[in-house]
Amino acid sequence: MKLNINLNIGFRYTAIAMGALLIACQPDEIEEGNGLVATELDAGFTITDVADANNTYVLTANGSYLTSSWDLGKGIGFVSGGTEETVFYPDAGTYTIQHKVTGIGGVSKTAIQTIDIESSDPVAGNLVRGGKFENENDHAEWTILNISASGASWTFNENSATITASDYNQQAIYQAIEVVAGREYEIDMFISGDGNDEAWFEVFASTVEPVQWSDYGNDVVMGLNTWTGCGTGTLSDFLSSTGCVANSYSGVVSNTVTFDTSGTVYLVIKCGGGTVPGYTISNVEMRGTGE
Repeated sequence: MKLNINLNIGFRYTAIAMGALLIACQPDEIEEGNGLVATELDAGFTITDVADANNTYVLTANGSYLTSSWDLGKGIGFVSGGTEETVFYPDAGTYTIQHKVTGIGGVSKTAIQTIDIESSDPVAGNLVRGGKFENENDHAEWTILNISASGASWTFNENSATITASDYNQQAIYQAIEVVAGREYEIDMFISGDGNDEAWFEVFASTVEPVQWSDYGNDVVMGLNTWTGCGTGTLSDFLSSTGCVANSYSGVVSNTVTFDTSGTVYLVIKCGGGTVPGYTISNVEMRGTGE
């Protein structure tokens, strides 16, 4: 009889002790996660220039953690990565690199460094000047090509340019670009719009110089055409992904072009239509893809 009593008492005290231990292990606040935190996190990293590769760098983290992500300063934010990343910057400019690491308990730290690229890569660098439309200096790199007397108009915004048109009028913007014979070039831009109907949007790369108050139709590379089946509804994508206009140089839908001779070509972006509440473009690029 005493044996049973002692066993019951012992079990009761053991249960109380285990319960107290479990309570002691719980965090005071829900935000503290599992109560275990990494007390020492080093998000720092080194930047090493790759000697035999233009504008190319190796980023090496100081340590390894549960998660590691990098923002390479290219406008796409943080992406998951490893302890070492190789990055190529084709365009001149200053790039802010961020490395974020996360340890046990969800605690994170971020380290920041910058890289100054003095000159664009001679092949892969963007040949379009002012293609981001960031400010008045960028806007000044473009010339308005008047085609219709009225009813179509390009406007320059902060970080974009927009074309509106009605009654089948049209207008273009353009700039001169120097190219190398035999080198393949890739042209692209981000384009958005909604409610455009009976509209055309065309990108040309031609040695023929535009003339004010004259239509332009030489050597189309890419574009939209609502009669062909693209450019209608809500649009927000790269033109290379959503375009349906055949390339004059290849006869198929493609955003690449190669020129027979070196010299000046004109990048012309033209739009018009019956009902064009607006196509907006940004990040206009023309880059070489090989020697």
